[in-house]
Amino acid sequence: MPLSIVQKDITTLKVDAIVNAANTALAPGGGVCGAIFSAAGQRAMEQACRKLGGCPTGKAVFTEGFALPAKYVIHTAGPIWRGGGEGEATLLKCCYENALHLALELGCQSAAFPLISAGIYGYPLQEALRIALSVMESFLAEHPMDLFLAVLSPSVAAMAEELRTDKKEV
Repeated sequence: MPLSIVQKDITTLKVDAIVNAANTALAPGGGVCGAIFSAAGQRAMEQACRKLGGCPTGKAVFTEGFALPAKYVIHTAGPIWRGGGEGEATLLKCCYENALHLALELGCQSAAFPLISAGIYGYPLQEALRIALSVMESFLAEHPMDLFLAVLSPSVAAMAEELRTDKKEV
């Protein structure tokens, strides 16, 4: 199944699950997290997340999608960039792996991801893209699912396409 890089608002994608770049408290935040809470229905998402009691960095949990087109929201707390010497790459890789395996457990045929930790958490863009693409491409080699990496910036979408290792040679 394919991996597609799309320049779209993740909250509008008609997929089985969207992934939220969450904070460990699963509290409403800014950026992607704020947009997901708002589009899902702020109050309903806050209540569902409060019941989960948080999510450690690198792990993944889920809620229903509420008013979103997606049935589920998979919340994963990415690492804050601290220079690269505190296990950030391993934690970021775990975010994608755990979210993908949770999507599989939920029976999802499709899932959309934002670029985790590359916003306010300060993860270097190119390295965040490399990790995201590597994990998703490896997952797809063994599991059938339609995956989307949703970005808003045309330059980030172009950079992601350049970094893909599963490009077909013509």
